[in-house]
Amino acid sequence: MSTTTTTAADSAADSAIIAALKTLSCTDVSDAMDRLGIAGHCLGIMPLDRSFRLAGRAWTLRYGPVGRDPGTVGDYIDDLGPGQVVVLDNQGRLDATVWGDLLTYTAVRNGVEGTVIDGVCRDVDRSVTTGYPVFSRGNWMRTGKDRVRVEEIGGPVSVGGARVERGDWLLGDGDGVLCIPASRVHEVITAAEEIRNAEERIRDAVRNGRSLRAAREDVGYHSLQTRR
Repeated sequence: MSTTTTTAADSAADSAIIAALKTLSCTDVSDAMDRLGIAGHCLGIMPLDRSFRLAGRAWTLRYGPVGRDPGTVGDYIDDLGPGQVVVLDNQGRLDATVWGDLLTYTAVRNGVEGTVIDGVCRDVDRSVTTGYPVFSRGNWMRTGKDRVRVEEIGGPVSVGGARVERGDWLLGDGDGVLCIPASRVHEVITAAEEIRNAEERIRDAVRNGRSLRAAREDVGYHSLQTRR
């Protein structure tokens, strides 16, 4: 099989996964990951706007503090596009940003799915007005130039205490961000869909007058998240 054909097939498979993830909430997927014993909850990483959603594969970059040499924030955004989520590990720093207006502007142009930062961003208005999803520990105006430096691109990073490897899947919404290991995304989606469907049946039953207790018992609600 040619490289072109393989790439096209991979792209189609990724698009199908993104479409499936976008039908699920982070709570659905969180419960599924609990059932499957998968850690990937990014603590403290929240959207700048609660309406933001993202789904895509992680592109990773890790920052560190500057030493004697000048800092480098990385000129990488021109090479990224659809299906990718920028994942920046700035070690949770709140005093120096690693994402701002020009990066957002270019990411929107390139069709990047969104950005996840263990740290802070700036130029929030650009993200909000363009609808570009940024998830971070908050925002602050102080630049990271000459305060941080690129330590590694493409390696594993830590985001909110969760390990994220390049090519893993990120899902984000108003409740936060999850990292799904690439090797387990299909079983996570299957479990999350089962949980979502069960909760929809409960809501329908309650809407039709059944008690919540009875509706939960009907679908085995209390065992949905039990590790299997």
